Amino acid sequence: MILEQAKEVLKIEAQGILDLIDRVGAEFDRAVQIIVKSKGRVIITGMGKSGLVGRKIASTLSSTGTPSIFLHPAEALHGDLGMVTRDDVILAISNGGNTQEINKILPMIKKDMGAKIISLTGNLDSPMARMSDVTIDVSVEREACPMGLAPTTSTTSRAAATSRARARRPSETCTSTPART
Repeated sequence: MILEQAKEVLKIEAQGILDLIDRVGAEFDRAVQIIVKSKGRVIITGMGKSGLVGRKIASTLSSTGTPSIFLHPAEALHGDLGMVTRDDVILAISNGGNTQEINKILPMIKKDMGAKIISLTGNLDSPMARMSDVTIDVSVEREACPMGLAPTTSTTSRAAATSRARARRPSETCTSTPART
């Protein structure tokens, strides 16, 4: 029983990633080009599980040569937004695109700071998507959680969607970072 459930979870999550293949297109290319051409950092923001995924993405980008940090959207509302510059790129992550804290900071980032905004969301008609320069569809058909409550497949797909955007120059790979001892 447990092995069958484990295999089913893996199948659902794998299918969620495979479903992204058909959605990797012009918007994804535009997002990568914005990151490649930026002179600043990639600043990732997200709440809850999306925030945890954002921290992982920031770590991966930094490890592969793209300066990046995680900015908690609630902290941004209380003064940390001052770290954003015009040269930075914001990567906002929200499954539904309706996260209040993110949707409060994006207009300030866009209007006052002039930074480009890329969003990863499962809702292309969300306020977050509408405020973004580029929106990447990371929607999933279903979560691996039997009750559909825990974001399982959706968090996996968000992390997977950024895998090619991991280096400042698309030709770079993980091997371009200094050797680890």
